Amino acid sequence: MSLIIKEVSKKKELRKFIHFPASIHKNHSSWVPPIYMDEWSLFNPKKNKAYLYSDVIILLAYKKEKIVGRIMGLINHKYNEIHNEKHGRFAFMDCINDQEVANALISFVEGWAKEKGMLKLIGPLAFSDKDPQGFLIDGYQHMAILDTACNHPYMNDLIINEGFEKKVDLNDYLLKIDGKVPGMYQAIYKRLMKNSNYKIIEFKKKKELKPYILPVLELMNNTYERIYGYVPLTKEEMKELARRYIPILDPDFLKVVSLDGKVVSFVIAIPDPAKGLKKAKGYLFPFGIFHIFRAIKKSKRLVLLLGAVEKEERDKGIDALMAFKIYESAIRRGMTCMESHLILETNTKMNAEIIRASGESIKRFRIYQKNL
Repeated sequence: MSLIIKEVSKKKELRKFIHFPASIHKNHSSWVPPIYMDEWSLFNPKKNKAYLYSDVIILLAYKKEKIVGRIMGLINHKYNEIHNEKHGRFAFMDCINDQEVANALISFVEGWAKEKGMLKLIGPLAFSDKDPQGFLIDGYQHMAILDTACNHPYMNDLIINEGFEKKVDLNDYLLKIDGKVPGMYQAIYKRLMKNSNYKIIEFKKKKELKPYILPVLELMNNTYERIYGYVPLTKEEMKELARRYIPILDPDFLKVVSLDGKVVSFVIAIPDPAKGLKKAKGYLFPFGIFHIFRAIKKSKRLVLLLGAVEKEERDKGIDALMAFKIYESAIRRGMTCMESHLILETNTKMNAEIIRASGESIKRFRIYQKNL
């Protein structure tokens, strides 16, 4: 049976690329569709500023004129320059359970990356760690959360059969909320509030968030620079990230810590919108946005999105201040559990802290690598 790999170059083809996973995951209860409006922006060079420093190729696989797979190849020159690497990436890979299809897709990207002088191929990893990364390797029974991968188990077999091996794993934890703040956070909170100049800033309305968005993202830039896959954001990218997330942020779950008027720490969480996204089928309009906001309002599950502590303020207990306040708000709102989002296995301190807080690892994701 003839297999054709075709580069996406037209809007009609891009639409097929964006919507292909819905057919693969039609009966997959854990899969949550992306917000398709965001997908169109992600793959639009005029809207996604990461295209300014990245080479991208987008591919579809066809058998008998039927789409059977997709993949994106990417070279992030900015990241490669910062880390002195020559690494290509593959991302947004999905296909039927067919080694021939997987081989054709990944081989095309390998050849493309080699022609551009790359020495290794890494993935799944897109423009940055803010995009879905890795293949899920454990915890398939749990529903996906915002901006994380969801794949069938066979995708790992297909990529391993193509000669890829583990690069790094990421963990996702679930913490139960039983009506009281864990004691480990209570003690530190009381001590710091009594003996330090830290000020905890909390919010009641979304408009109160605006003055803090850029300081928070600038802090993220300064503290995430050594995190695998992270690329420092430009001012324009910060504005785009803010535009994307502010509509779904809940002021109750954004906490900022300042010292002498300077933002030195923050944490952002949101009530899980996954059930609303499934009901909306990824579309905001005409009625999808109401399903999403209704799900956010009713959700008893909190999802941690981002957090950071200024380098000079680490190991002083400031993370416990934020944890205390997040738990406090979660209890007040009747939340029953909290999901950590993805934490690199190499971040031993963060993993250990969550385990000490009785976090249970429920999902594991793997980024693969292969020498070219």
